[in-house]
Amino acid sequence: MSAADTGFALVHGPADPILDRLDRWSRWIAIVGFIGLCIIAILTTWDGLARYMFWPRLSGYADFVDVVLAVAIATCFPAGLLHRNNITIRFVGSMLGGRKASVVEAIGATVTLGFFSLLAWQVWAFVIELKSSGRTSATIEMAIWPWWWSTAALLALTVPIQCFVVWRSWSEAFGRRGLPPADD
Repeated sequence: MSAADTGFALVHGPADPILDRLDRWSRWIAIVGFIGLCIIAILTTWDGLARYMFWPRLSGYADFVDVVLAVAIATCFPAGLLHRNNITIRFVGSMLGGRKASVVEAIGATVTLGFFSLLAWQVWAFVIELKSSGRTSATIEMAIWPWWWSTAALLALTVPIQCFVVWRSWSEAFGRRGLPPADD
């Protein structure tokens, strides 16, 4: 997928190899998460039908969904942050206009970086606690730390991506090359 496929090149001029590469990788990660959500949807449908049709139920279904859902959700964060699809309030920046709006966006991107850094750190601490305690799922007694390790790794990927967004946001605030407009 090139910048032309994503709309980045159309909006922002010449190709940007760093942005293209980050966009391609983050979208593939999000596709993996989408596939995981589709699997969960299929299993949920089966489990729901099994309740009413007296078919065999899926043993450990809730255990599986509890851990896979966290991984699937975390796969969306890198692409969401790169495209700046996170929740923002732009009315202050729009009232200020111009460079001041860019500074407000850069401050928001910096705060978002701080949030995801803290979130990744806390999830890693949770993974360490899960592994050291040997905690397993309730029904099928599978180790849950590997699933949360995957979630923590995906959240850790958000930090360098958001660093890139912060760097480009501050660059734009000082009149240099920024990011394409946010996907509102």
